[in-house]
Amino acid sequence: MITRVVSVSAAALLLATACTTTDPYTGETRANNTARGALIGAGLGAALGYLTNTNDSEEGRTNALIGAGIGALAGAGIGNYMDRQEQQMREALRDSGVGVRREGNDLRLIMPGDVTFATNSSDIEPRFYTVLNDVSDILNQYPATYVDVIGHADSTGAADYNQALSERRAQSVAGYLISQRVLRDRFYVAGLGESSPIASNDTPQGRAANRRVEIRIRPHVAS
Repeated sequence: MITRVVSVSAAALLLATACTTTDPYTGETRANNTARGALIGAGLGAALGYLTNTNDSEEGRTNALIGAGIGALAGAGIGNYMDRQEQQMREALRDSGVGVRREGNDLRLIMPGDVTFATNSSDIEPRFYTVLNDVSDILNQYPATYVDVIGHADSTGAADYNQALSERRAQSVAGYLISQRVLRDRFYVAGLGESSPIASNDTPQGRAANRRVEIRIRPHVAS
């Protein structure tokens, strides 16, 4: 059963914001993405489910967005809003290895495990920070959406290990996006372990496809 909690460590988020490094050639101070990602992952800890401060439900997430002044979408504006976001995601993620799918008015980003993480690790590959930066930039441009981050694993090894790994990987991705100022109240984070394959686990190619993190982006619509 997926554990749900209602807070993320504020201290870890502040520490992540402060993680910088100085370029020895230019003297310029810039963000240290590796350190930031590690601290955010630690800050999320076992934080799964809805990440709002006061609510543990879909309704709570909706209320949090309204409270943050993010208006709901309605009518033809929903499709137009998601059309523009889809176009920007496709342009930004071209050749990144991340799949972009449109499902009605939802967007699904499929991040293969071999691109995003080292083997059996929940540490984000350094080269993948640029991709997540692009994703966070677009999410911040389109705040009227919910962001569901779901981790998946193949069936190799023990089921409980695969469940825990899928959770940690989802936490790492969500945590990094939050560190890039994507509103935390928009998030739902979960791991499904090996329970939701998209290919056969009987082949190496199928297992590779099943090791993934998916980000489902859904419009915040008027009830």
